[in-house]
Amino acid sequence: MTTTETQQATQDTDGLAIEVQNVTKLFGERRAVDDVTFRIRKGEIVGFLGPNGSGKTTTMRMLTSYYSPDVGRIKIKGIDTQEKDITTREFIGYLPENNPLYGDLLVKEYLDFVADVRGLKGARRRENIASTVDEAGLQEYYYRPVSTLSKGYRQRTGLAGAILHRPDILIMDEPTEGLDPNQRVTIRELIRNLGRDRTIMLSTHVLQEIEGTCDRLLVINKGKLIADDPVKEISKRVKGARAIHVEVQGKDVEAALAKLDGVAAVHAQPSPEGRLRFILDYSGDADPRPQVFQLAKKRDWVLWELHEVEARLQDIFHALTVEQQAPKPETHGPSKSSEDKQ
Repeated sequence: MTTTETQQATQDTDGLAIEVQNVTKLFGERRAVDDVTFRIRKGEIVGFLGPNGSGKTTTMRMLTSYYSPDVGRIKIKGIDTQEKDITTREFIGYLPENNPLYGDLLVKEYLDFVADVRGLKGARRRENIASTVDEAGLQEYYYRPVSTLSKGYRQRTGLAGAILHRPDILIMDEPTEGLDPNQRVTIRELIRNLGRDRTIMLSTHVLQEIEGTCDRLLVINKGKLIADDPVKEISKRVKGARAIHVEVQGKDVEAALAKLDGVAAVHAQPSPEGRLRFILDYSGDADPRPQVFQLAKKRDWVLWELHEVEARLQDIFHALTVEQQAPKPETHGPSKSSEDKQ
């Protein structure tokens, strides 16, 4: 890397690690990614969510310069990937979905191989390997064949290879795919720890990975980005995703609740004798709970419960993606391959 490139990458006046500008990728006449724009700031852990065929993997492969955009630009730390793809690859660690490893190698030999490919030598090589083994929790497995490792420790080994050159950005495609619940927990903890010093983007079908790990969520469907929000704010994008639970004794409760500002719908729920239970869907930023409390005082209701109902990310994701029309049957272009699972 030249001095000018280094200065350009380290200046980062906007604090951006990744910038995607109106990017489109075509396979024949099919738009795998369609006019996608987003930015990821340094230090963010961002979840990339979408159903199969949505464009996730294609987008990640463009970020890592495996593919080039047909339209638009991608910048990594301010450097255009199409102008300086070798330079931008140095900033990125990539763990693909299939996590390609050599089973006949020891973990040590695999990391030595990655170090050779990355051109690591001397003291830097020794220091990077030592810190990576420690960070990935591979101390006890360093001299074991990769083929004898559990799926969880194979993922750790793949992650170790991805971060061996100490990249600022880590991109992971389905990092917990095929793991059992206990292994998922340990890999989530590892990802959070890795995110202390890096920008991380991960794609997943497992919504709990987003809720437990990420600060922000990108949702892609049929090649288009349909949501870009903090995880805690994503429910505001979906009608009916924000709700409160009310349990009360009194008269004309349902009609009065329906008239409150911001309340979109009132759903009666099964309730004990003498009480009434409702779920209130609401929109906007104003929480209707203070209004409910004041209304109960005014009408002399007995208020048993009043709390927010936490929206499930799974329901929000379904609501965001189901709004789009079903895709038309393909009549042109190549048949789908593993690269287009996305």
